[in-house]
Amino acid sequence: MLARLLLTWLINAAALFALPYLMSSIRVADFKTALFAALALGLVNALIRPILMVLTLPVTVITLGLFIFVVNGLMFWLATNFVQGFQVAGFWSAVGGALLFSIISWLLSSLLLEK
Repeated sequence: MLARLLLTWLINAAALFALPYLMSSIRVADFKTALFAALALGLVNALIRPILMVLTLPVTVITLGLFIFVVNGLMFWLATNFVQGFQVAGFWSAVGGALLFSIISWLLSSLLLEK
């Protein structure tokens, strides 16, 4: 179980490290920064995201779930405040970065992790 958690952390860090090559508005200084950013993103998503999901539930229902992209972008943008060397140019870059990060992380996880 611990090995799977560490592998997931490395996969997320690799996904974050790949983002600057796909989006010029996102910067990750090095892989060490990507490791800390993946940890910060995981903590933000585990601690703050559930509260925001409950608070924004009416808006999410009205927008047929599309507001979740905004919440994901906010969490991505918030994580940049905790790690030096991890920068996102603006809110919409954070939304796009969160979407790309999710896709890359999902692809890598499906290739490297067993069910």
